[in-house]
Amino acid sequence: LKELMVFLDIAVFEILLAYLEKRDWKEAFFSVLPQRKGAVPLGEANDSSKRALSGKESEDNDSDSN
Repeated sequence: LKELMVFLDIAVFEILLAYLEKRDWKEAFFSVLPQRKGAVPLGEANDSSKRALSGKESEDNDSDSN
């Protein structure tokens, strides 16, 4: 638990430093987060994930009509 707290403290510090540099909270936050986590701002879903979901729904509808 102590190691996790140190990691979180460092992440918060890095976000604050990035904000001071960029003067934009959104840019600062997403520049510090690892991209492998796939974080996106609320309301801004990835277009490919939207297409994947809509494609899945149309496949489900096609299978229901058979």
